[in-house]
Parts: sequence; C-alpha cells; structure tokens
Amino acid sequence: MSARRWLPLIAACIGTFLLLTYATITTIAVPAIAVGLDGSTGAMSWVVDAYTLALAALLVGMGALGDAWGRKRLYICGLVVFLVATAVCAIAPDVTVLVAARGAQGIAGAAMFATLLPLLGDAYSGRDRHVAFAAWGAVAGLAAGIGNVAGGLLTQFFDWRAVFYFGIPVAAVALVMAVFCFEDSERGGDNIDWAGMLLFTVAAVAAVLGVTWGGDVGWTSSSTVLAFLIAIGALTAFVSWQRRSGSPMLDPALFRSLKFDGVLVAAFGYYLAAYGPLVVLSLWLQNGLGLSASTAALVLSIQPLAFVTVSALCGSRLQRVDLRLSLGFGTVLCGIGCVAMLYVLVEPLWPALIAGLILTGVGSAMVSPVLPGAAMSDAPTERAGTASATANSSRQFGLAVGIALCGSLFAGSDEFALLWPLVFCAGVGMLTGFTSILLFSRSSTPATVQPIAERAHT
Repeated sequence: MSARRWLPLIAACIGTFLLLTYATITTIAVPAIAVGLDGSTGAMSWVVDAYTLALAALLVGMGALGDAWGRKRLYICGLVVFLVATAVCAIAPDVTVLVAARGAQGIAGAAMFATLLPLLGDAYSGRDRHVAFAAWGAVAGLAAGIGNVAGGLLTQFFDWRAVFYFGIPVAAVALVMAVFCFEDSERGGDNIDWAGMLLFTVAAVAAVLGVTWGGDVGWTSSSTVLAFLIAIGALTAFVSWQRRSGSPMLDPALFRSLKFDGVLVAAFGYYLAAYGPLVVLSLWLQNGLGLSASTAALVLSIQPLAFVTVSALCGSRLQRVDLRLSLGFGTVLCGIGCVAMLYVLVEPLWPALIAGLILTGVGSAMVSPVLPGAAMSDAPTERAGTASATANSSRQFGLAVGIALCGSLFAGSDEFALLWPLVFCAGVGMLTGFTSILLFSRSSTPATVQPIAERAHT
C-alpha cells in the first residue's frame, strides 16, 4: 500500500481526534473558565454538557443524513461549522456565547462522527480495511483519554482560551485533507425519514438531559422526571414509526442481530467504565490531594499511555479475534480497572490509581479498534453510516451517563467520595461486558469482524 493511499486514514484520524478530544478537553479547564467569565456552577456544567448532549443526540440522525445526501458533503459541512464554532469558543465574551458555541461544536461533531467510518469503508477494502478500522478505533479511544490531559496542560501553562485556540489549526488541516483525500460517496436518495429523525433526537436529548439533571438537581425533581417521561414517550413513538415506515431511519432489522446488539452493549459499557470516572478522579486529585491541573493531567495520562501501548502492539491483530474476547472481555476489564482504583480507600495517594488506570486503558484498547468494523459488519452497505452512528451514539451516551452519575455520586473531597462512583462504573462495566459475551455466543453470525466486501461472497 503506497503512502498516498494512507491519506484518507490520516484525514479520518485527525477529524476523529479533534471531535472526541473536545468531548472531555474542557473538564479540567472548567474552574479557570468560571473565573475568567465569572460563571456560575450550573452554567459551567453546560460548557461540558452542551457538547456531549448534541453529539450523543444527533449521531444517528446525522448517519442517516450522510447515507442519503452524501457522506463527504456532510462531513465537510460539519468540519466548517466545527472550525467556526471553535473560534467563537476561543473569543467568547461570556458564558452564554461559550455554551451556544459548544452546542454548535457538538452538532458539527455529530455530522463528522457519523460519516467518518463509512468514508473509511468506502476508501479501503479487504485487509486494508481491517488496518484502517483498527487505526481509527485506536485514535477514537485515545482521544477520550487525551482530552482531560490536554485540557489540564493547556490551562496550566497558557490560559483556558488556549484549549480552543488549539483546535483551530487542527480543524483547518482536517478540512483541507477532507476535501482532497475523501471520495464522494453515492447518495442514497432524498427519501429521508424526517419524522424518525425528529422523534429519535427528542428521545435522545430528553434522556441525556434527564441523566444530567438527575445528577445536578436530583432524580425526583420535576425537571428530571419530565425529561424522562418525554424520552420514554418519544422513544415509544419512534419505535412504532420505524416499524410502519417504508424507509425507516434506523432499520429494525439491525436490532434482530444479536451480534449488533452485543456491539451496542459493549460500546455503552466500556466507554462509561473507562472514561466516566475521569472527571471525579480529576476533582479528587486537585481538591483532595491538592495537585495542580497539570500534575493531575499527568497522573490521568497513565490511562492513554496504556491504551497506546496495547493498540500499537495488538490493534490490527484484534480484528481477527473473537468478539467475546475483544469487545466482551475488554469491557469487563474496564470494570475490573474501576475495582482496582478502589485501592485509594486503603492508600489515599495518587499511586493507588495506577493499576486501575492501566487496566481501563488496556480494556478500552481491546474494544476501541474492533468496535467500528464490528458495528458495520452485519449492516448492508447503504445502511453502513446509520449502523456505525448507532454504535458511536451508544458509546457517547455511555460517556454522558457516566459523567453525570459519577458527578451525582461524588460527595466531598476525600478518597471516600470516590467509593460509589467507582463501584457504579465497575458494576456497569462488568455487567455489560458479560452481557455482550452472552449475546455474541448466541448470535447466528460469526462473532468476528467480517467486512461487507467479504460478506458478499459468503
């Protein structure tokens, strides 16, 4: 494979790194932003949540739009909006403008995230597709861990606005590469399921808001209960509509595949267990132990270092491993990592986190490179974008739930405040991991990543 043939992969990895880093990069910077813009605690939470909410809620709809309108076209539009929104974040005069720009970043990120995997699938085939998906998955997993680290270092040595200035040249490079490196995909037609997109978006937004408000103002508050009622109603209407629609946004046939269901469960669980606790760990390191933002960031960097090591050594090989081991056991390992972090209750110093950070890094490194190909392997070519977007939506929803619930369970600044957040993440990680193993075992299709091109001949 010539060096030029790798350009679409490089372009996809840059875009992926950008959009996923900005899901967590503001976490450590929030205290500095609050001082700089004189923002309240409630407003500051939306600096993080506005991005996560838009990204998780719009992914599936954007996947359907990309399949219908053309993936390259939608991806480039998303990059342009992301670039402009990032610049606005960097010069935001107040919290209102910053939160609005973060929401725009999330919408643009959803358009990018939903189209990147299908664009890679269009660019490569056979073994090259295995390599491309493994590299993309490795970058996707790494970006989530790097976000906290980058945010801490930029805030400590520069200023909170540097967190956003950092993204402008990266987005510009990604945009130029996208224009020249990706091929235009065939359009699936203009018969778009707008009603399905609206219902799913309402359900997803309401669900994420419910989880967020539950952590902030209480699970029995009127706003939280109303959000969950709206989510349930919209989801019920969505499912009913998808069964009756002639061209559903999310083909119900996808969910009749136990293999696909197992992918969704693992995507949710590993992201929650590996990355959900990072916010409260950062708070404990800074407020409980008195570490600086940069030092806390360096401690948390143990996780991405473990991730990079495993991905570099085993990423492409994992594509050929049974999904029960890569996705299933990898998710379980993330849960075990959270159990290992409970050692801080015995030894309340930052070295007590090392084993757990390594285990969650290794576990996520087993899942992330395999997840893209596994999500698309049972989907027809014309639904590849929707299938990958659904898996990525499950992953982002896991992150949103993890951050919200860990924040709700984290009370105080001593090491015992970490008890219930870590117990929760450990339980979810192990439960979803074992559930996905069971689903893969009962699947009627091979529990391996089988590319579309190969399935055509089986």
